[in-house]
Amino acid sequence: MLKAEYVRGAALEIMEGEPPVPAAGQVVIRVSHVGICGTDLHLLHGAMDHRTGPRRVIGHEASGIVVAKGADVDVELGAHVAFFPLVPCGQCPACLAGNGHICQRLVFLGIDGPGALQQEMVVDASLIVPIDPSVPERHGALVEPTAVAVHDVRRAGLTAGDVALVVGGGPIGALIAVVARHEGATVLVVELDPFRQSVLRDLGFEVLDPREVDVKALVWERTGGAGADVAFEVSGAEAGIATAIDAIKVRGTLGLVAVHTQPRSVDLHQFFWRELTLVGSRLYVRGDFERAAELLAQGVVPADALISRIVPLAQAQSAVDALFAKEDVMKVLVACND
Repeated sequence: MLKAEYVRGAALEIMEGEPPVPAAGQVVIRVSHVGICGTDLHLLHGAMDHRTGPRRVIGHEASGIVVAKGADVDVELGAHVAFFPLVPCGQCPACLAGNGHICQRLVFLGIDGPGALQQEMVVDASLIVPIDPSVPERHGALVEPTAVAVHDVRRAGLTAGDVALVVGGGPIGALIAVVARHEGATVLVVELDPFRQSVLRDLGFEVLDPREVDVKALVWERTGGAGADVAFEVSGAEAGIATAIDAIKVRGTLGLVAVHTQPRSVDLHQFFWRELTLVGSRLYVRGDFERAAELLAQGVVPADALISRIVPLAQAQSAVDALFAKEDVMKVLVACND
């Protein structure tokens, strides 16, 4: 059985591993496709070595087929599934307050525990999220990033009729735009990259390039001088934060989605003056995952438009390299059994 391990101080190493055997309460998933995301890139830069240890099979955006199960498992063999990669401790203050998805001792599969970049993986059956059989296996790898978008939109309190500004049109920004539009919002997307701009426009979104248009002035014009109800900061850039804040209406909401790995300068006077709300969105809850699977089954998520490239497991490093090099790609998947 092939697997791809991150090796501390190096790249992905493709190696042979032993096929997993499920214990009671566990299932074995024949992994179909795994998406590579920004979190994986941070990990591969060495930023999470304190969590991965010297070696780790990574990957958490995954779909597959149940091929074996242990005792006391009520899951059908052959079921098309994703897996919920969060394992909370159940005992810390965050868990006891009902916030297990941001548990203070959270185990995130693919970072703190074994991930999905392998031909077969074993997980607790309680982590399985069913995917409708009509959904192509490659599309199932988008359940996890769609769950991120569902959580972001829900956390921001977006409602039908709102005007939403998404700053950063990469895969997560695009999915936030898709989910927000489906919820009845008017969506504008700020993006610099020409390739991403073209993908977003093909999906029917109005895309603003801040080098060519005054984003604040345009949003103000479209909203009669009010501003956007919600702005999502997905760019990870300090300029993106400023753009998002400038566009928000009085008592509007800034949804902070991007991972900012260093302190940023933020104009707090704007939060005071307009009584703005800042909402952080880190992960997701199981309900977000289930909703994401529904959106895939309903055809709401334009999966094929967002999947730019699929590579075999033996070439997993090339998927990472394409993203590091900022090639013209949105979502890059690794096919683990193709």
